Amino acid sequence: MSAATREAYAEATGKLAAYGKQATAENVAAVADEVLAVARLLGREPRLRRALTDPSRSGKQRAELLGSLLSGKVGVVTVELVGALVAGRWSAPSELLTATERLAVDALLLSADRAGELSEVEDELFRFGQLVSATPALAAVLADVSATQERRVTLVRDLLKGKVRLATGKLVEVALAGFGGRGFEVSLTRMVELAAAKRDREVAYVTVARPLAETDEQRLAAKLSELYGRQVSLKIDVDPNIIGGISVRVGSDLYDGTILRRLTEARQAFAK
Repeated sequence: MSAATREAYAEATGKLAAYGKQATAENVAAVADEVLAVARLLGREPRLRRALTDPSRSGKQRAELLGSLLSGKVGVVTVELVGALVAGRWSAPSELLTATERLAVDALLLSADRAGELSEVEDELFRFGQLVSATPALAAVLADVSATQERRVTLVRDLLKGKVRLATGKLVEVALAGFGGRGFEVSLTRMVELAAAKRDREVAYVTVARPLAETDEQRLAAKLSELYGRQVSLKIDVDPNIIGGISVRVGSDLYDGTILRRLTEARQAFAK
């Protein structure tokens, strides 16, 4: 994002945060649905995206155009939030779409936070991502852009019905549409990290050959928190194929102490 783009996005998220302080979780979720509907409209209508980012119009004119289009279709809060985005300067119409999608995700995470469910939503997103990764047939269907969005959404709803929080299901549906132009599984990973960031936590992806004892998890989390200077949210994947040891990835940092890595390095050394 350019400086001007970041300023517009910060304006919108500031308004969202202020609204969230006095609104119920249900009201915030309703706003999230409306912002997401606006994002879908922008995705379908490239001419509208261009009109709402037209530099020949002032920010006020663009916001008024948006308001005239949305009046009576969404609530005042949604018009104000998206209007704050539209009033900013954008280097490309696609940036406005990306920012509107991100604002909808922010609102969904805020609704989960207001409901006291943010930690659970974060974990449910991660676990569903694990399920998809471990099921090639499911991953192929959900990533198949030739299949209709409705078909994939219906499949996900059937899989998740009664098993996850409402916000989790909606975030998975956003990921299906390709959040920020990403693939489905990458979108899920990004949402896990956004949920953790909202709790002021870093995500550590941990791979072990067998489940860790609770005390070992606590010690690992404490060491990583000390190293990174903030609380760490552990996302643990059990993979017997690594044989033993542990692999930890935090952002671009990878600490691979698995037996599989050592054996691979030994084979490579002997092959030279």
